[in-house]
Amino acid sequence: MKRLLVAMSAAAMLTGVSPAVAVAEAPPCTSTLDCTVDEINAMSMADRLEFVRDMQSGPAASLGASDRWRNIEGVITFFRDRGLGAPGTWVSYVDAGIVEGIQRGIAIALGWSAETGGNPGSAKWASYLTRLSSGALTTRSAHDRAWSEAEQASTEYGNALAVSRGVPPTVVEWRFYQFSEMYRWALRNRPFALDLLAIYGPLIHPELAAVRVPFYDWFTDVSESAPSNRSCEMAYGFAELNPITGVTGMAGLFLAYVEELFEEYQGGLRPPRTTLPAATDTTR
Repeated sequence: MKRLLVAMSAAAMLTGVSPAVAVAEAPPCTSTLDCTVDEINAMSMADRLEFVRDMQSGPAASLGASDRWRNIEGVITFFRDRGLGAPGTWVSYVDAGIVEGIQRGIAIALGWSAETGGNPGSAKWASYLTRLSSGALTTRSAHDRAWSEAEQASTEYGNALAVSRGVPPTVVEWRFYQFSEMYRWALRNRPFALDLLAIYGPLIHPELAAVRVPFYDWFTDVSESAPSNRSCEMAYGFAELNPITGVTGMAGLFLAYVEELFEEYQGGLRPPRTTLPAATDTTR
């Protein structure tokens, strides 16, 4: 292609005729934030990763959300690296539901559009962003609950879409999905989960109870990609080879995963800083 362009330019110089200028394509839906869920489903995981990053550094930054989906980046990176989420798969549809909800929520919050795409998460993300930009989400507990409720709606929409298209999750995918459900539960139930760690932490690891707040902050930090990426690796490994059994409810599942999560935390993945609201015992 490069040689062809050089030859065309040389010919134009000799003949005095300018080569035809390629007509620029219309801006993709990623720049106008109106991609349909099917358009996102057709994207590769690498393209979705760039899309999420561009939304944060671009339009979402004006709403104070330049880093509020880095945990989503970590999950998409995991899918990309493991070769999961090809278009038309269950993983792809669920992820597309999440990404669509985020982009439409940004567009609504910015006043670019009122279109939800039929995705219940769109309005919830818009509400989250509006409250975030107005300074209403000043505590970690309030922030994480609002974030989780928006992602929950988008995720459930993506799952329902996949099932309606005849692509239900495999056994392994469903186990992995339960881990994601536990993660959102943890975001919504910070005070209760911290109390659980205070009570059961010493039985899980001798150091856990003493550092339960920074550990919990690390695990639930939506502004960092490393914790979610490593958590996905761990959870998918359990789903494939050693599924967690004999637990009841999200609280039980949370405690069942805590030991492995705490080992990841101790392994040096603590984020150096965070732009999330202060997260201490008094503002939890």
